[in-house]
Amino acid sequence: MDEALLRSLTPNVLGILVRRGADFAAAEDAVQEALIEAVRVWPDDRPKDPKGWLVTVAWRKFLDVARSDAARRRREDTVDEEPEPGPAPAVDDTLQLYFLCAHPSLTPSSAVALTLRAVGGLTTRQIAQAYLVPEATMAQRISRAKRTVSDVRFDQAGDVATVLRVLYLVFNEGYSGDVDLAAEAIRLTRRLAASIDHPEVRGLLALMLLHHARRAARTTADGDLVPLADQDRGEWDTRLIAEGVEILQAALARDQLGEFQAQAAIAALHADAPAAEETDWVQIVEWYDELASLTGSPVVRLNRAVAVGEADGPRAGLAALAELDGSLPRHAAVAAYLHERDGDLATAARLYGEAAEKASNLAERAHLTRQAARINALKK
Repeated sequence: MDEALLRSLTPNVLGILVRRGADFAAAEDAVQEALIEAVRVWPDDRPKDPKGWLVTVAWRKFLDVARSDAARRRREDTVDEEPEPGPAPAVDDTLQLYFLCAHPSLTPSSAVALTLRAVGGLTTRQIAQAYLVPEATMAQRISRAKRTVSDVRFDQAGDVATVLRVLYLVFNEGYSGDVDLAAEAIRLTRRLAASIDHPEVRGLLALMLLHHARRAARTTADGDLVPLADQDRGEWDTRLIAEGVEILQAALARDQLGEFQAQAAIAALHADAPAAEETDWVQIVEWYDELASLTGSPVVRLNRAVAVGEADGPRAGLAALAELDGSLPRHAAVAAYLHERDGDLATAARLYGEAAEKASNLAERAHLTRQAARINALKK
């Protein structure tokens, strides 16, 4: 069974059903039933036209449900309009589904879950495993999201920035369960890039590829985090780096700079350095300045402080850090690193300990705790 083929066909089939009169929630359920039927039937009797087969079966599933619902009896008049088996129209509704799933009325978590289900074609169980929540909980989240957008008109203008933010959230979830969400986000972003000519879509795709290229070097065999400076660059995926840089250069040539292009430019400079000590930190600071002007984000300015510390020395980095709110996530970790670079080991050890207590996940907490222990050992 070709799961990749089924996933690629899902958005088109769903869009066709919606255009034929099915509301989004009912159409999505019908398509899922058709996919289950395909898994059962295709290994022994694969159709010559998989897309046409899925449209026909999904439409029949939808009509079966419509007939059994008294509130929808008037839909029985559409039985005679059931499409004949055969080639389906070559219309791609993927882009419309992206915008629908990223509707501003949805919470970020609901938008991500609905995108994975409706556009990505993942099952509710797979999404639940990826987010480490019970399947029933995820089913309720997806159902609420479908109800929320069930009356949204497809002819309304979509917000590309919101779609990209949802895809970025998917990418940052990384990997858990049996679904690699980072790889899934890249796959979905590739499809979006094929559907819309937008420099920020390509900027996000380049950013994902450049970050994903370093994945194998980010952790040890035991799952411990490895800082960028300590990573084995021989483990970086040069093919992904080359692709990411090429996509980024084409996007930047459009002269419509956005935050994802700026982030990708920073990632490209890291990827371009043969060794950590050869990193062009001056250029990275300049790109952080661009990024800060685009976003106004204090997190960007926090990361800029690290880059300033590398380019102009730790005291310059500490001066930049002093301008920021100390309650920012990772503020204590950045301060600890800069104080260590400046030779103030006592302050660095204390701040690493504070940062470990505030860490949002176990891997980061363990890393910061080891850093504190390492500094304390150096003090003796």
